[in-house]
Amino acid sequence: MSASYSPSDMVIDQVTGEKRPRRKPGPKPGTEAARRGGTAARDKYGKAFYSRIGTKGGSTVRERHGSDFYTDIGRKGGESTKRNQGIEHYSKIGRIGGKQAHRRKDTDEVTSSSTKRTR
Repeated sequence: MSASYSPSDMVIDQVTGEKRPRRKPGPKPGTEAARRGGTAARDKYGKAFYSRIGTKGGSTVRERHGSDFYTDIGRKGGESTKRNQGIEHYSKIGRIGGKQAHRRKDTDEVTSSSTKRTR
């Protein structure tokens, strides 16, 4: 390191245990600068890039912790949601999902009946 850092600018790396310079903080979340940074990265790398790294990350978690890990974290998340939102939350989202499913079913029936007429 050629630059001189004060002791307050140094932190201990959690992984290696070595001292390193503190990283410069990025823009505050929700600000215009943060939005520009996100859109610039999205435009630079594209949707496929983020899909690929998300898949790679999920595969790594599955290899390290096993597929039962997902069951455990899903259960814990559900318990937390029930505790924070209440049981009524699940009734409400169930009704929303049911309405959407019926809407899709009705649309599929209209589409299939209209294709039958064109024969």
